[in-house]
This record gives sequence, structure tokens and C-alpha cells, in this order.
Amino acid sequence: MTLGLMSKGFGQETTRSLSGESWKFKNAKEANWLSASVPGTVHTDLMANNKIPDPYLDENEKNVQWVETEDWDYQTTFKISDAELKNDQAELIFDGLDTFAEIYLNGKPLQQTNNMFRQWIVPVKNILVKGDNILQIKFKSSVNVGNELAKKVPFKLPESPRSMVRKAQYQFGWDWGPRLVTAGIWKDVKLNFWNNAKISNIQLEQKSLTTAKGQLSFNIEVVADKSGNYQVAVNNLASKAFTLQKGINKISIPYEVKNPKLWQPNGWGKPELYDFKVTLTQQSKKLDEESLRHGFRTVKLVQEKDAKGKSFYFLVNGKPLYAKGTNWIPSDSFLPRITKQKYYKLIQDAKDANMNMIRIWGGGTYEDEAFYKACDENGILVWQDFMFAGSFYPSDDAFVENVKEEVKYQVRRLQNHPSIALWCGNNEVDEAIVNWGYQKQFKYTKEDSLQVWKDYRKVFHEAIPQTLKETLTPDNNIYWPSSPSIGWGHKESLTEGDSHYWGVWWGEQPFEMYEEKVPRFASEYGVQGMPSMETVKSMFSGKADLNLQNPVIKAHEKHARGWQIIDGYMTRYYTLQTDLVKYNYLSQLLQARAMQVAIEAHRRAMPYNMGSLYWQINDCWPVVSWSSIDYLGNWKAAHYQAKRSFEQQLIAVENKDGILKTRVINDGLKDFKSVRLSVSIQKLNGEVVEQFDETDQKLNANSIVEYNPLKIADIVAKELQDRVVIHYTLKDEKNNVLAESNFYLVYPKDLKLTKPNLLVKKISATEIEVSTDILAKDIYLMGDTQFSDNFFDLMPNTKKRISLSKPLEKIDIMSLWDTKK
Repeated sequence: MTLGLMSKGFGQETTRSLSGESWKFKNAKEANWLSASVPGTVHTDLMANNKIPDPYLDENEKNVQWVETEDWDYQTTFKISDAELKNDQAELIFDGLDTFAEIYLNGKPLQQTNNMFRQWIVPVKNILVKGDNILQIKFKSSVNVGNELAKKVPFKLPESPRSMVRKAQYQFGWDWGPRLVTAGIWKDVKLNFWNNAKISNIQLEQKSLTTAKGQLSFNIEVVADKSGNYQVAVNNLASKAFTLQKGINKISIPYEVKNPKLWQPNGWGKPELYDFKVTLTQQSKKLDEESLRHGFRTVKLVQEKDAKGKSFYFLVNGKPLYAKGTNWIPSDSFLPRITKQKYYKLIQDAKDANMNMIRIWGGGTYEDEAFYKACDENGILVWQDFMFAGSFYPSDDAFVENVKEEVKYQVRRLQNHPSIALWCGNNEVDEAIVNWGYQKQFKYTKEDSLQVWKDYRKVFHEAIPQTLKETLTPDNNIYWPSSPSIGWGHKESLTEGDSHYWGVWWGEQPFEMYEEKVPRFASEYGVQGMPSMETVKSMFSGKADLNLQNPVIKAHEKHARGWQIIDGYMTRYYTLQTDLVKYNYLSQLLQARAMQVAIEAHRRAMPYNMGSLYWQINDCWPVVSWSSIDYLGNWKAAHYQAKRSFEQQLIAVENKDGILKTRVINDGLKDFKSVRLSVSIQKLNGEVVEQFDETDQKLNANSIVEYNPLKIADIVAKELQDRVVIHYTLKDEKNNVLAESNFYLVYPKDLKLTKPNLLVKKISATEIEVSTDILAKDIYLMGDTQFSDNFFDLMPNTKKRISLSKPLEKIDIMSLWDTKK
């Protein structure tokens, strides 16, 4: 359990960023230099120089494809002082170069790079000169290099050339993202000076944990330029003297914390964090210092055989955790544009929606420190894929060695975060080999197919797990080779491992199929919905022509059958619209409905099912997609629904062949001595048909209470079923409302809705009250603000207070009735 995080402090070691120097770039074939930003990408630099249009706007994406096949040169000049030259050691540190680059300093070749996920450290003490120094980085086209590498493979690889290059895979285009294959200096460039010795890595190992004490070991790697006697201290308390030899030295310092407070996942308590400082000194002179944060917690992945297959759940701090959450893709197609504020806002949005886990998908990138810090501080566990997705990958010696170095660097960088729960080899590579028919499509021989499987085993069952074993402590090395473990067409995908169920959406099955196909752990599933109208308008460079047939809007849907599938589901559950605003609204309701059916089916099945991570929380550009939060940060209906369906106490109702099965779920740590479930069957105008209380029950922590099934025909006459709502309320022994839920007996399109008299009353600058006389279904509040709730039902003759993230002069409002006119 190596938990925490690390940042640089300076004594004799000083680090200077070169990112702020005056950088320039050019097409390698041209002579004219242009100004550049570091960190950055060639696309953003070209946009800043008005050489290409913004590919997010209009249909510009297709007009910038030429960029990916060009080579690009970057250059800067920086000054070095006498004082800096007096340091014993100097090194250039490149945190991220994208991807194939040659580095030159003062005309001398330093390094060739071939992986955007690795850090490159180059000694330059003997090359630096006083005064001006010229740093040049020449980037080769990843597409061209990838195509050349692919020619060396004796059979055609799917998704080539992307599978040949260690680069963010989504940049080559996905069914929610544009094709924008970048190049450039995408992370910081630093010049580091040091003398005698420096700290090169700290692994914070949790040796034991009880309520009385937490025992830690700071496993420290020190690089010494000069052998001799040194001292290492933790928080200036635990101090130890060491004799270091020239080269890499590995030392350990024990440390104890009395009565440690636990790092708890969101919903279980505070994610308590402890701050530590590790200092390296020699003869009382500080040489180096690192800061870390530690969270005391334990995480285990439990897989035990049972009567139905094999369990799959996370045991956190000794208790089974129901994983509630989502999948994460990069939040921009141009990674350097993702700000710390955007990371923190999205993680806060996940927390606010009652989530406790996020899966970082393998087709993107290992995220910035800000992402993991935000997860640490908000109690969000991270399922961390390695960056491989949906293709076949080679396993020649050069590729495997490159992967090992990538894994080693990223794991050492991330290992101390308490949020990291699992390391996963890839996204859907096993499934691609077994289920997607590439071998038949590309006419593989038997030997070709065997080689693909050998390549897969070598990378994901040998190279990566072996590197993890060499790098991590045993308790922090939870490795899962591929997500999903078994493809969704196989029955075993529902009885063991994790599952990506795509029968809904890809298979165009009705949402109710989620109730039939319940896996042990749902790590991917989803349905598309449009982004907010504000985001739709942002797709246009000029005045937006808000028409469903507008080619700009159509171009911002990347799934080949996307519009067709949305239309099919809309026809099934709602009423197909031609007006864009109404279509947008209903597409969001569709997505929210799907998420509700899926999440609540999963949670009803606890403890058989112990995780529900929908696809996906975020977008990388303005697009019609599976996201629950659009590119501009607006919550779609699906995110508001996820918040409701992930509540700690949930009333989940299922209509099974005319029988209502009701369960109350509690995945919190609190026991309730007695809870009461009240049921009110009302006509849509508020007239009560019947109401009653179920028998009081005890509701324990991490448990489900099931109530006696109700035959619909016994409680609601058939001719009334399209005119009633069943309202459930759950209260504890002190009469506090724990949960509420509405259930309908017909699809939304079949409800006999009448026009509600909706009133919006201003309470304060940032609070409103919404009221109605009759049932108002799916109230949609529209305005440039974030509402505390939206896309909600309001029962007859009731009112609801809503807070706003910022004041609005005008709020538009609509409900489902408006789509039936």
C-alpha cells in the first residue's frame, strides 16, 4: 500500500522551468519560424498563429488532417549563468514529448524519444555554455513513423498505425472524438542542477494498520554523485545516517503514526490525508527535499468462487464497497489545455453525484497530478488502465522494452496516491482478439492468429505484471490484465470478472435488457445524449443554425449509427421530435432513463453485483456522446439522474411481468433501527387513488431490504395505468426522509399528461422555488448556470427549492408535456 504524493522542494538541488522561455516552431520543410507555447501542441500553436481554423468549430476537423503527416521543429534559446555552471550536475528533464523526437542542445544530438507517456532525463553538464544555449526538438509524424513500423509486421494490424505508437490512442479518432493526431512538447521542460546527491524516488509503504497505529516505511532511492555520509529525515523527526555509494542507493526509514485516521471513500467518511516531508542533507546542508501526502487505507480485490460464478468487488478498509461511478476520457483533444480547475471541477461533480470510483480508460492518457490529487482529496478511488485500447499490439523486443519503461515511470509517479485502487492492463484488447472478427476480416492464417495471442500474452500477462512486481509493494499491486475480462456476448461475462455490456446501444436492445443482463461488476455501459444547447451553439464559428439537419451538428456525432440509434430509442420511449431544442431535451431524458434502469438494476442485485461504472463522465470536445457532463461543463440529464440513482439510500422498483418488486438499498456504513416505506398512488392531477405504509423494517449498513411484491392489477385499474404515478417515501425512526422515488406503469410517451401550471419564484439571487398544480414530469430549467437539481419530476401541488451556481436574469422552463403538443 504505497500511498501519497510527491512534489519538489529545493536546497542544493534547483529546478528551473524552460517552458516559459521564448519558443518557436515551424514545419520542418519550411524556413519561417512562428511563436509557440510550451506546454502545447502543434495544433494549438498553428491555431494561435492563424494557420489553421479551430477544428472544434463548424466542419473544420476534416480541414486540418494534413497536420498529422508533417514533421515539426521546435526551438528556444536560454541563458546559463556562471553560478549555474558551477553545479556538479545538470540535466534536462522532459516530462512529455509527443512522440517521436530528436533532441539537440547547442547542435549536439542528446536523445531520441518514442513514447509520449515517458519522462526523458538527459545529463547536459558538459554541453551547457555560459550565456546563450540553443535547445532544438525535431518531431517526426507519428502517423508516418507508425505506418513504417506497421510494414515490419507480417500481417495487417487493425487500427494501424495507432497500435504501433506509444501515444494517446484517442487522438486517432473515436466514436466520441475527433481525429487530431498531435505532436509537440505537451508537458513541462526543466533544467535541473544538483550536487553530491539527490532523491530520485520515494515509495511510501504501509507496513501495518490498526486503530492504535499506522506503521510506514519510506523506501527511498537516492542517486549519489559522490560517495560519503548523508542523513535522511522524515518530518524532521525520524532521522537516519547513511553511507552512500556513487550511483543508485536504496534506503528505508520506518515511521509510525499513532491513532491514524482512515482515508475513506466518498460516502463513508472523510478521506483523511497526512503530510510528510523527506529531507536529504550532508553535514547539515540540505541537498534535496520531497513532499508527500499519505492516506491510511487498505484495498483488496476479492474474487471468490460461489454458487453463481466468482465474486468481483473491492474490500476497502475491511468492508465491501459498492463501487458507484463512471469512466473517464481525456477532457480535451489538446491535453495541455486541461486546467487544474477543470480537473477539480469534474472530480467535485463526481463526488456531488455520490460517486466513489472513476475508471481511467486505456485509450487516453495517464492523467496530470491534479487529477489524482483531486481524487485523493475527494475520496474517489481510481481504476487505472494502462494506455492500450481496442486493437492488437506488437511484442517485439523494442516495443516491450518501451512499454516496460513507460509502466515503470508512470507507476513510480502515481504509486503513492491513496486513490489508486487497481492497475488494469488495457481496455478491450482481449475482447478485440476474441470477439471482433479482425482475423477473419484481414484473412489471417492460423499462424497469424496464434502470433496475435502470443503478442497479447507477452505484453499484458508477462511484461506489465512483471514490471509491477518489480516496482510496487505487494499490497499495492492489484493487477487486472484486461477490461472487460470476458466479452458481453458470453454468458460468463455476467457471472465473473468485470463486464462491458453493450447490448443496449450497440446491440440496440431496449433499456429493460439492463435488468436481465446484470454482471458481477459493470465497468462499462451507456447510451448517448446530446450536450446542452449552449454547447451545441459552441460548435459554430458564426451564428448557429439550430437545425437537426445542419451538417455542423451532424459532424459533431462521431458514432456511425448514432442519430439512427437515438431516433430508435426516442420512438420507443418518447415521441420523436423534429424541433432541435425538443429533440435535444428528449435525447438527454433518454440517456438519463437508460442510466437509471441500469444503475438501479445493478444496485438491486447487491451483493451479486458490486460495481456500476457507466460510460462516461466527460467529453474532449463539443459532441453528441455518452458523457453525463458536456465539454463546457454542463450537467446533462444523465448526471442529475446518476446523482439520484447513486444516493446512499435508494428505493429501487422493478416491474416484472405485472408484479412490482420493491427494494430499499443502503450502501452506507450506518445501521437504521427502523425504516418506513410509504406508498402513494396518485392520479396525475393529484387525486389520491390509494396510499399505505409497508411494514417497518431494520435497514443495516451495506444491505438490501425487500418488500412483498405487489400485483399491479390489484392496486391500479388497467384503464388508470397511464394516468397515475406511484410515489414512494422512505423515512427513518425519527421521521427524517431518507429517500423518495416516483414510478410509472407505462412509457413516458404513453402517459396522459396535461399542461402543468409551472411557476418559478425568485427566493434570492441564487435560489429559486419551482411549483406546480399537477404532476410536472421531467422539468427542465434552462439558463447559463448550474442548478442544484434539474430534469426532475414535481408531484402535484408541491414546490421545490433549487440553488443556482450564479445569478440569472431569466430562466426558461419546460416539461415533458411540451413535447406532446
